[in-house]
Amino acid sequence: MLKGKKILFGITGSIAAYKTPYIIRLLIKAGAEVKVIMTPSAKGFVSKLTLSTLSRNPVLTDLFDEESWANHVMLGRWADVLLIAPLSCNTLSKMAAGQCDNLLLASYFSATCPVVVAPSMDEDMWHHPATRQNISKLEHFGNVVIPVDKGELASGIYGEGRMAEPEQIFQFITGTFFLPKQLSGRKALVSAGPTYEHIDPVRFIGNHSTGKMGIAIAKELHKRGADVTLIAGPIQEAVTIAGIKALDAGTAQEMYDACMAEFESSDIIVMAAAVADYTPAYPSKEKIKKGSDTLMIELKKTKDILKDLGKRKKPGQVLVGFALETTDERNNALVKMKEKNLDLVVLNSLRDEGAGFGFDTNKITIFTKNGPEFRFEQKSKPEVAKDIVDTIIHLYYE
Repeated sequence: MLKGKKILFGITGSIAAYKTPYIIRLLIKAGAEVKVIMTPSAKGFVSKLTLSTLSRNPVLTDLFDEESWANHVMLGRWADVLLIAPLSCNTLSKMAAGQCDNLLLASYFSATCPVVVAPSMDEDMWHHPATRQNISKLEHFGNVVIPVDKGELASGIYGEGRMAEPEQIFQFITGTFFLPKQLSGRKALVSAGPTYEHIDPVRFIGNHSTGKMGIAIAKELHKRGADVTLIAGPIQEAVTIAGIKALDAGTAQEMYDACMAEFESSDIIVMAAAVADYTPAYPSKEKIKKGSDTLMIELKKTKDILKDLGKRKKPGQVLVGFALETTDERNNALVKMKEKNLDLVVLNSLRDEGAGFGFDTNKITIFTKNGPEFRFEQKSKPEVAKDIVDTIIHLYYE
């Protein structure tokens, strides 16, 4: 699976370092070549002898000694992936601030390969505003953060901050960086987020969509080799994903125009945006002042993006829609698929806990025009995106 792949493995000072031999063993067994760098404080938590034996390489800890110098530049260029697990609160802070006082940090700042980190700390440390800010900085830098688990922590309390298990980290590495590129040469179009329909210059009609699901799908399609265009409505998350063309669309009309412009050249189209069904017929050019006890706003239907794409769909194009329902979910999803000429429709219900707008998780069922149905348990949105893309590949590109 990982034959010939090079993993530079950084270990920092955290009790979760006891898990690192298991991670190395999984990587080596899959065929990867592993080189380990430890911070000075990490040496108190796990043995260099154990790590060097398992990795089959000397463990590096110092930038230099009296006889040699560790070439951090070459280490950063040698690796296909730099994995830092566990990532302590201290090293996280240094990475975010640009501090470089050990070999691991020097290698991090010299790395030309993707960087993935698996944080580990106590719950209060994990939720501290400084930690949240530092995690955001790392993600903004383009680093990938493996979500922490919830469980028993070293302090004895039960909460968030526990490092992901070795098997989870291994699956994350293989699933994120070394997936087969089945969609190489294909173009994909994804929509995400809400639309805001202006009532006046300061007010709008909108919904609670965060765009997380659509963004996760765009990232997954890109991992599989597709050339991806993401059209995003007004969302809080900055869409700066290397290799993905991102376009903004604030209103339903702007979303419609952008989708139509990109549709003809796209092979895979996934419409995950929550586009407004209605928009004010006569938006005010000036702010509406508070006056009478009631205010009547006339609404008109917006253009149906999915339906119009379905009419234009050509042989070879795969069109995927979403159905967010509260009642008669299955029937409504099937009707939507037929009326809008969809190849797949992804159903999620607001009645399912942890699904829908604003959550980091989702629970879906995928219906296909040819009959098979695929049901999935509640998962994180990146995992749901993987299930959706896996289904598309299985049905149309294998």
